[in-house]
Amino acid sequence: MTSSLEPIRVVINGALGRMGQEITKAVVCEPGLRAVGAVEKEVTQQYLPLDEAPELVLLSSDLDSLLKSCDADVVVDFTNAEVSMAAARIAIKRKVNMVIGTTGLSEENLAEIAKLCQAYKVGAVVAPNFSLGAALLIHLSKVAAKFFNHAEIIEMHHDKKADAPSGTAIATARAMAQMHGKPFIYPKVTREVLSNTRGGEMDGIAIHSLRLPGFMAGQEVVFSGAGETLSLRHNTISRECYLPGVILAIKEVTKRKGLTYGLDALLKL
Repeated sequence: MTSSLEPIRVVINGALGRMGQEITKAVVCEPGLRAVGAVEKEVTQQYLPLDEAPELVLLSSDLDSLLKSCDADVVVDFTNAEVSMAAARIAIKRKVNMVIGTTGLSEENLAEIAKLCQAYKVGAVVAPNFSLGAALLIHLSKVAAKFFNHAEIIEMHHDKKADAPSGTAIATARAMAQMHGKPFIYPKVTREVLSNTRGGEMDGIAIHSLRLPGFMAGQEVVFSGAGETLSLRHNTISRECYLPGVILAIKEVTKRKGLTYGLDALLKL
């Protein structure tokens, strides 16, 4: 574990992606953190092109070999489920902590990460969404879930998002159902003119996915009772909103052992 006087040494996996670039800049500018390595699928140079960095940051296409040479404390990964799992298997076995913001991880994936953390005595923070507003939306949805029997989720993302529904929507529905203590009431139509018009269903909660170029990310949770509705909505305006949560996770994961799931656990909601 890093001492309080030494900076936390961070490797960013997928450093040239949209989120990877934002995270790398945030790490470089954050006191107490130090970017020591970056990984990208295709590499044409030895160092990461980053004007903000006070020193050269190694760039490699091989996470395993990079970890051998840079003595990292934390690997941050915002790639995709397959790449994140491969990175977790490599990093945790080298006793390097993980922060994962990838959506699409299955229950089996999470169980494997937890088992690896236990075996190698390191920490991992996994969250489907690292924005403060999204964490609060899930928290408030859990509170409301105790009082309503009907609920639906509408999640909105850009048209390039590969998966549907979003990991945040699944995490929200799962948290709501757990708090509700039983499946929500799911009204079924007797005649569906267009197939899948009602969206997907999870524990009685209908989930609808919008994929349009005008969105970045957002989610609305609608609860309903006799004569009333309650809507909770969060919109992501820019990727900057994820960075405080990511920085918090990097600092906290070095103090923890095992798997921590969700930003709410770090915010103590």
